[in-house]
Amino acid sequence: MPGVVVVAPNGGLPQFEGKTTVYVIICGIIAAFGGFIFGYDIGISGGVTAMDDFLIKFFPGVYEKKLKAHENNYCKYDNQSLQLFTSSLYLAALVASFGASKVCTKLGRKPTMQIATCFFMIGVILTSTAFNITMLIIGRVFLGMGVGFANQAVPLFLSEIAPAQVRGSLNILFQLFVTIGIFCANIINYIASNKHPWGWRLSLGLAGVPAVVLCLGSLVITETPTSLIEQEKYDEGRHTLMRIRGTTNVDEEFDMIVAACVLARQVKDPFRKLMQPQSRPPLVIAILLQVFQQFTGINAIMFYAPVLFQTIGFKNNGSLLSAVITGLVNVLSTFVSIYAVDKIGRKKLLLQACIQMFITQIIIGIVLMADMTPNSALGKGEAAFVVILVCVFVMGFAWSWGPLGWLIPSETFPLETRSAGFAFAVSTNMLCTFVIAQAFLSMMCSMRAGIFFFFAAWILVMGLFVQFLLPETKGVPIDMIADRVWKQHWYWKRYMVDEDDDDNLDDYKAKDTEFGPSSR
Repeated sequence: MPGVVVVAPNGGLPQFEGKTTVYVIICGIIAAFGGFIFGYDIGISGGVTAMDDFLIKFFPGVYEKKLKAHENNYCKYDNQSLQLFTSSLYLAALVASFGASKVCTKLGRKPTMQIATCFFMIGVILTSTAFNITMLIIGRVFLGMGVGFANQAVPLFLSEIAPAQVRGSLNILFQLFVTIGIFCANIINYIASNKHPWGWRLSLGLAGVPAVVLCLGSLVITETPTSLIEQEKYDEGRHTLMRIRGTTNVDEEFDMIVAACVLARQVKDPFRKLMQPQSRPPLVIAILLQVFQQFTGINAIMFYAPVLFQTIGFKNNGSLLSAVITGLVNVLSTFVSIYAVDKIGRKKLLLQACIQMFITQIIIGIVLMADMTPNSALGKGEAAFVVILVCVFVMGFAWSWGPLGWLIPSETFPLETRSAGFAFAVSTNMLCTFVIAQAFLSMMCSMRAGIFFFFAAWILVMGLFVQFLLPETKGVPIDMIADRVWKQHWYWKRYMVDEDDDDNLDDYKAKDTEFGPSSR
């Protein structure tokens, strides 16, 4: 049966025949448990490092500093080994993401997720049974390798199985489950903090539950049609495409994927291909989105929310409860993005959030600078006001930079560099996460309230970047991004030249040094 392409009235973008099937949603939910594990690891570390039993066993020096009433509020948790407990996971994920890229291309998205679950389980066993800091850090490294593999495979999987018209919403399942993982971790920490002296083991050990769900679930989900066709399994790829689209009329989309795979197989070294001019737009966008996502300051808050709230005057249980509240706000706000991303677009969400996050960071900094000294906490009313501001900040992040930081890189690379390009995105995210996790407590000690102005300055830069350099990808089929997005953009179109067109290449070289009105 010949394929049918429905031309959308807004912009003439093709809408391939098919629907969002129940099977696609089930596959998306199962795969998104990779995000749940990532979120749980983000949330659990901050709560565990605020537990006295954990500090006594592994970081007695930090516990002694914490007990001293005269200790500087901003500095009582400043300890590089304590920060390494959190940040080692992200350093391991950075390295693992490049190996995951190769596995993702050669074996597929589904086996890559299955390998991730093996690393997760080893890490959970080591951290929850640790009897010294070496065992603890090694366990975190294994968890990091799992994060590297899962974060490489899951967003690509979600983008490739989704119909173009709901690709944003389906891909955001990954970030939604990240937020649910953080929220669950905060609840577990709140409960486990009263289980002496083994509560921290409960917190770390329960990370195995979502890992088991992903492991078992991966046995029943499909491989993506793109990955199957990439491995020259054409019949299986066509059958899978018909299954996930709920129609036998998939010729047009199937042919488009096959054409993309033919081009991809001509590229023997995708990482070298990424260094060519044509790959620069999605690569630069992917890397900068990850840098900006982390330098909003969100993970500084999510990693150390209990510690942060203790710093501003909440007691141990109060600080953990405040972290639960921010975690719930994070989850609920992500639903806004699921609803809005394919309706109003990526760019508007990012710009609106920049304004919201900038204002809240500035106000938090002003409140702390005016009313909190190194040796005295905020009053109850002021501390509650800071928690509200943190929640407003988290809301803005949760419906914008959180999910879109993963969505946009997963949909903007052509197939020949998709896995390799996304590996750069994942590794950049992990590098910046590592830097923030390792440095935040020391930065808070030295910069005090000024740390919030530091992050606000980054948010201002992010807004300018989105306004002038980030194109809109709403509704564009994933394998038509180059023609419909990059070649139409006022600045990035200069890089989209044909390798075999010497005239265009010379023109590109002549313009490469320009950045102004003449290049429009």
